[in-house]
Amino acid sequence: MDRAALNAVATSSIHVSVIIPCFNAARFIAETIESVLAQTYSSFELMVVDDKSTDGSAELVESYARTDPRIRLIRMQKNAGAPAAPRNLGLVEARGEWVAFLDADDLWHPRKLELQMQALNAHGALMCSTQMKDFRDGDQVVFEPPPVPLPIGRVTLTQQLLKYRTPTSSIVASREFMRRHPFNEEPTYKAREDTDCFIRVHEDMPFSIKIIHPLVFYRQQANQISGNKWKMVGRHLTMLKRYRLRSGEGLGAMAYVYTFTHFLASIYLRLIRRML
Repeated sequence: MDRAALNAVATSSIHVSVIIPCFNAARFIAETIESVLAQTYSSFELMVVDDKSTDGSAELVESYARTDPRIRLIRMQKNAGAPAAPRNLGLVEARGEWVAFLDADDLWHPRKLELQMQALNAHGALMCSTQMKDFRDGDQVVFEPPPVPLPIGRVTLTQQLLKYRTPTSSIVASREFMRRHPFNEEPTYKAREDTDCFIRVHEDMPFSIKIIHPLVFYRQQANQISGNKWKMVGRHLTMLKRYRLRSGEGLGAMAYVYTFTHFLASIYLRLIRRML
């Protein structure tokens, strides 16, 4: 089968569009791509949106795209400096009914998409997330078999405000729904654009579903955007103080309460994970 025929087959069988924003991730992007290609659910396209990388990331993705028609490299016209704009461009370019987000240094459990698509269909939901597990370079990532039956919970707006419960690299959501709720590209939302987005998403739906098992592996690095905790606290508070509900009302003093509960819960959960 020639390249054009392969492309036609790939396009016709796309159910999920995987969106990876990428900037200077040459050290990790191959491993991340491989974790997508290893999925037991194969009806996907993989879009890597390169934010003007200078370390050969784009060329590495191109080498994958030449051998697998499901993979597309999309280049930003100028550097955005944050993942919001690349993710939004991915939403525009997505051809699948569903979109999945993955950061360029994170990894997926091989059954992630399969289990999420089953859960979405079974529950008639518009969005599904999963638990995540931290790892560091050099750690052996162990993909533990998911429990049977698979535990599935619900996430509401109030729960999302109290503690961000939907890791971005774990999310599969309706493409059309996400297009109504794009990521905020303002610089002040950097590293909080996903939190803001999925609070707005939950205000527009009764609940999302969440698989209570880690199907995403989050790489911890010293130079990550999310590395400076005090700066993150300030950004989180600023984001919540600016947030306006559909009624037009702000969160008022609850912005401070939700910031406190979010980071207190984050510290507690990370301590628990390290002890396990």
